[in-house]
This record gives sequence, C-alpha cells and structure tokens, in this order.
Amino acid sequence: MDKSALGMAVLRMLSGSLELTAAIVMIRLNSVEKALIVNSMLALAGPLVLISTMAIGLVGLSDKLSPARLIWVLAGVGCILIGVLRKA
Repeated sequence: MDKSALGMAVLRMLSGSLELTAAIVMIRLNSVEKALIVNSMLALAGPLVLISTMAIGLVGLSDKLSPARLIWVLAGVGCILIGVLRKA
C-alpha cells in the first residue's frame, strides 16, 4: 500500500473520529452555548487536516509529476486554500 495514501486515510479517520467525539460531547453537554464552544474548536481542526492531507498527497505525487505539472497542482491547491480560508 502507498504510504502517502495510508497517511492521508489515517488523518481523515482521526478527523472523523474527532468529529464524532465532538458530536457526542455536544449531546452530553446538552447546552447550546457549550456546543458552540465545542464546534468552534472543530473549526480549527478542519483546515489543519485539509492542509496536512494535501501536503502528504503532494509529497507522494512529487516524484511522479513533472515540475510543470507539480506547479499546476500547487496552484490548484493554493486556489482551494484561498477559497476555504478567505473571509468574505
């Protein structure tokens, strides 16, 4: 199995586990205010997981792509990050 794909999958599984744990915590707390606090903590984790999985994928692809194609991929990732992280 490809180590990059495995690393990306493990990060996504950890992220999903974190999301499920947060949902359970929100239910147990039974308070809108506290649920919003838990949700705000998740807002920090999402972009970090996205950036980490993209970085692992790009490192895994770097030996298989020509430099010109790698630049196009990096430009695409940059556009995704700008769209996700930019405030309206």
